[in-house]
Amino acid sequence: MRGWTFSSYMLLMFGIGVIIGTTIVDKLTLWTVLAMVAGVLGFTCTISITNVRPLNGVFGLVSAVIYIIVAARSRNFADVVLQFSYIILLDIPVLVMPSWAKNVGKRVRKLSEVGAKGYLGTAVFFVLVFALLYLMDTHLFISPRPIVDALAGTIGITGSLLATLRFSDQYYFWIVQSVVSITLWGITAMQGDANLTLFFTYMLYFANDMVSLFDKGVAWFHKANYLANQH
Repeated sequence: MRGWTFSSYMLLMFGIGVIIGTTIVDKLTLWTVLAMVAGVLGFTCTISITNVRPLNGVFGLVSAVIYIIVAARSRNFADVVLQFSYIILLDIPVLVMPSWAKNVGKRVRKLSEVGAKGYLGTAVFFVLVFALLYLMDTHLFISPRPIVDALAGTIGITGSLLATLRFSDQYYFWIVQSVVSITLWGITAMQGDANLTLFFTYMLYFANDMVSLFDKGVAWFHKANYLANQH
């Protein structure tokens, strides 16, 4: 956790306070405590990825497992698949291949550097994943929110794939995914299927996306400045 930008440290302290605060003001149950733990670990993991630090191995794995349990109970089944994708694409590589997470800042790139095939491949992948998740939500597991659930899952899975390939364009997907997830968990909470902790957690994820865009000390969109500060 050393070497993060100042704004990331501030966001981490504020975010942990919000996640814990929104949990303890309500009735404490096993599910609210699990959501709180998942929120703290997941949020810390997300900020770590923004700062190209390999903390998303253990932290990401534990938070994803908890999210899977909470999302399954809330019948947001595409979100369950999304968390599994995080484990496969973001957590396992760090745990089994330590070299995968080294010098990430130097290997950051954009889809525009790949050309049209990069955009086309991303679009095809997105459409296929959405179709599969929507079919799952409407035929295999019946979700009360199939479109929003499938859309949130698809955006997140696509973003995690781009993160694995070290494309900075992933953050465009994270931004949209944060907005869709805020909507999903807000609706879920209003329908009585979950508490508001995950709703506020995704709002914090959105704030972290803004850090990646505007903080010049972060490599994803300010690679030259980031590398200059490493010397």
